[in-house]
Amino acid sequence: MDAKAETLRAKKIHGVLLKSYPEIKPLLNFRSPFELLVAVILSAQTSDPAVNAVTPALFRRFPGAEALAAAPQEEVEALVHSLGFYRVKALHIRQTARKLLDDYAGEVPDTMEELVKLPGAGRKTAGLILYQIYGKPAIIVDTHFSRVVLRLGFTENRDPAQTEKTMAAVLPQDIRSSFSMRINRHGRAVCAARKPACESCCLKSLCAMSIKQV
Repeated sequence: MDAKAETLRAKKIHGVLLKSYPEIKPLLNFRSPFELLVAVILSAQTSDPAVNAVTPALFRRFPGAEALAAAPQEEVEALVHSLGFYRVKALHIRQTARKLLDDYAGEVPDTMEELVKLPGAGRKTAGLILYQIYGKPAIIVDTHFSRVVLRLGFTENRDPAQTEKTMAAVLPQDIRSSFSMRINRHGRAVCAARKPACESCCLKSLCAMSIKQV
């Protein structure tokens, strides 16, 4: 792979996506860094609308790290019961709240190294926090991102860690977050898992998958 050529192609793709998705608003509802952190942990293997449906009641009952850390496990489980893996998610957000209090004075940390130490928070969660809260560059690898960059031909690897490493070698720091978010939206809107809309795709001329089909 020619690294310079791939970087140039990534920049072209980013330029096209900026026109197609000029504004990227968070899909998860939140009013504070703490609420976004909890919402992202809860979003693992479930949809953002499903998370948005449960967080208002959750945050009314437990409005901050101190309240959530002291919350009974059974009560938190009841509030997030509609989400998949609700028992472990309830445990993770309670443990994360406790760790924020014990190690970070109740504040959400602002580095990848510290964020991934939080229970239930992987690199995807950390990357989203870094971008949405602190405005720091991050490559946010979720299922949509992985699928689209695979089809675009940037990688042949489906492992999230390897995908992040590969894209880090391609993407300049200043577009990493923007590229990640817009690729995510494109995966949701056009490059779907089962029936990608290749004929109407704005990236058709830059996509390895579409070129192979010609």
